[in-house]
Amino acid sequence: MAHLSQKLEKGAAKAAPAAAVYSVRRPRSAAAKKMFPYLLVGPAVLYLLAITLYPGLFAMYQSLFVVKFVNWSWAGLGNYTRIVQDREFWAALGNTAIIGGLSLSLQTIIAMTVAFFCYRDPFVRGWRIIFLMPMLFMPSAVAFIWKLAFNDGRVISDLLMSLGLASNNVDWLSSVWLARLTLIVADVWQWTPFLFIIFVGALQGQDEEIEEAARLDGASWSSIFWNISLPMMRPIIVVAVTLRGIDITTMFTNVYIMTQGTPGGATETMSYFIYRQGFRMFNFGYASAASVLMLLITIVVAQTIVKRAFKSGKS
Repeated sequence: MAHLSQKLEKGAAKAAPAAAVYSVRRPRSAAAKKMFPYLLVGPAVLYLLAITLYPGLFAMYQSLFVVKFVNWSWAGLGNYTRIVQDREFWAALGNTAIIGGLSLSLQTIIAMTVAFFCYRDPFVRGWRIIFLMPMLFMPSAVAFIWKLAFNDGRVISDLLMSLGLASNNVDWLSSVWLARLTLIVADVWQWTPFLFIIFVGALQGQDEEIEEAARLDGASWSSIFWNISLPMMRPIIVVAVTLRGIDITTMFTNVYIMTQGTPGGATETMSYFIYRQGFRMFNFGYASAASVLMLLITIVVAQTIVKRAFKSGKS
């Protein structure tokens, strides 16, 4: 028995150093610790650069050439000189500003109004996903639905006639403003929830004690909203509206499926103009120059709006 216990003690003594050796971790150097977070996000950064930076640089390079498939001839700034004199380019830019501006204004007003009435409602807290349903549909599916409602299926026309607001079928593509209205309605229906959910989150994130103090002083809900809640959420409103405005400048799916720029180019946005130049007329260099100019205009406008909004907020 004593002999067996001696063997067990010797075995434990031999195993202990081995276990100790394997349990020791090598200390990381300061450089390795510093580079470790960058290594984690490195693949995602490379992926984003591959799908954003490279196409942008390639478009800038291609805009300096007259491109007809494999035939490239140097043009320098010739494409840019042509495009600033192109009436169709400025018309498409104006259409984008008009359609996008009206759509963004309606989205902001509707989203803010609904958020004002709902942000303290417990139903909104638990079922926010319901308000996001339109955003979950594919843009092409939404465009087809509204094309069916306005044009192919005459659903809206039949509804207007049943209400006595129209005497006959409405040809929505025969009028400039009616055609623009179809695009605005489709865009507002799908993307108002984007602004709504941001505004609701901003309102629900504010300190309730400030509202309670204002109510004790006799302030109404509307007065609290306009004088307290709205100024406090101004930075969030500016960022959300700017992001949505940038997205509106790329409106293509609705135009391609619902109007294709008719009537007479009144609904041709910048994205559709670039598509038509590149993939219908095969002026790839010209289309690249238009996309670069549109990018520069968007950056300048967005930067100006954000800078002025935050500067006035600080002052």
